[in-house]
Amino acid sequence: MKFLTILSLLIVFTSCGDDKVIEQVDDSGWNQDVSIEMNQVFAAEEDEEIENYLSHRPDWQMQKTGTGLRYFIYEKTEYSDTALVGDHVLVDFSIELLDGTICYDSSEDGPETFEIEKADIESGLHEAMQLMCTGDKGLFVLPSQLAHGLIGDEDKIPPLTPVIYNIQLLEIAHQSDAP
Repeated sequence: MKFLTILSLLIVFTSCGDDKVIEQVDDSGWNQDVSIEMNQVFAAEEDEEIENYLSHRPDWQMQKTGTGLRYFIYEKTEYSDTALVGDHVLVDFSIELLDGTICYDSSEDGPETFEIEKADIESGLHEAMQLMCTGDKGLFVLPSQLAHGLIGDEDKIPPLTPVIYNIQLLEIAHQSDAP
């Protein structure tokens, strides 16, 4: 069980013929420090889960960024251009869970385009694109906080779940190239 929280509120209604007084009493002992500690424990457990997964794939020469994103550019091209904030990128990708379940694959709907740091997509994907050059292929493991977070995508990706992107950066349209 990854995450179980019980929050209890006691609501007391008092009336003296005048206005109703509503008082909320939080008797659960829950506070910001408890929340921070619980989040740190969860992040450490998820990090261990990802490391365990990667330990079974020694051919994946993963590097880890400060945010927890793991990446391996397994096919480099001769190009040296990288995507910058505001650039549009065109990508082919597949997304899967650590258990091997394939959630999404652009081979079904075709490549997708989005704007770096401007599109409403996973923050880990924005970071990943800035590590690649046109034509590169890479594997990226996004911990849940860089992927779909607390609620998942409400479709195929469950809550609090790391995802693996296998992605090829097909094209970069630099913001500076726009008319």
